[in-house]
Amino acid sequence: MLDLTGKRALVTGGGTGIGRAVALELARAGADVALTYRSHDGAEVAAEITSLGRTSLALPLDATRSDQVDDVVAQAAQALGGGFDVLVNNAGGLVGRHPLAEMTDEHWRAVLDVNLTSTFFVTRAVLATMPDGGRIVSIGSQAGQNGGGGGAVAYAAAKSALDGFTRGLAKELGPRGITVNSIAPGFIGETPFHATFTPEAGQRAAVAGTPLGRAGLPADVAAAVLFLASPAASFTTGTVLDVNGGTWFH
Repeated sequence: MLDLTGKRALVTGGGTGIGRAVALELARAGADVALTYRSHDGAEVAAEITSLGRTSLALPLDATRSDQVDDVVAQAAQALGGGFDVLVNNAGGLVGRHPLAEMTDEHWRAVLDVNLTSTFFVTRAVLATMPDGGRIVSIGSQAGQNGGGGGAVAYAAAKSALDGFTRGLAKELGPRGITVNSIAPGFIGETPFHATFTPEAGQRAAVAGTPLGRAGLPADVAAAVLFLASPAASFTTGTVLDVNGGTWFH
């Protein structure tokens, strides 16, 4: 039920962290995987996927530019031999921590563009050739449900909107058998996100407040993506799946 042999997948932001783990997990399940990257070169990940016997390529992409998105998605689909059966919208980021009273227009727009508008652009481009029965999985955040940490209002707003995007699109694409879900990770270690934006004391506090007593790992999120991308989740759509070690419940 978790076999993706013969499937074609696209993972945005696949060069590092959660995106890297997702791309490799899908490849291990049998999928050919294209990945995009912006600040972390994905060539090494594509090479590792190729070593597994799968077809792969990594393409640079600024997913906030619709012209680039359309070109890169078409190029990646051609390289893999057809439309994508699986799309994982992973590109995103905090950008920076700023209290709302001190936030610039530019920061607000940048955060929404990289986390929300990019998902719209990529999903629209992929849907042009995605076959019926496809899978769309977006990587949201616990911040979209509980407001996040200090200085993360824009990020929390973008991720909350991503959950709404997921639910609305699930209804729209249901008649085609395409499922649309999102994942809301809690504190995930071993990623550039918290290494860049969360001081070590804050990271220790996050782990201490997790009922399971540890930080999440990129592999934990990748396993959830694999489930949602697989035949096992054919009746699961419009869902926001928490992967947070018990730190937040709906």
